[in-house]
Amino acid sequence: MSWSNWIRQFHRWVSMAFTVGVIVNVVAVSTAGGKEPAFWVYLLALVPLALLLLTGLYLFVLPYAIRWRGRRRAVGEV
Repeated sequence: MSWSNWIRQFHRWVSMAFTVGVIVNVVAVSTAGGKEPAFWVYLLALVPLALLLLTGLYLFVLPYAIRWRGRRRAVGEV
């Protein structure tokens, strides 16, 4: 499996973890009964969100980097 495919698959799995974290967060806040839930409940969604940001930026830039690399090679061969 290539590096890009591994990142894409990791991004998909982390997105599922993020969705579960948001659902747990909403349930914890709605069932808290007026008191504040534990701080770690809020981090359940933020940690996967940071990973999604990093992998998403990589996947966003990847086509441009491939195109840029292809142009650079074509100029170097001439």
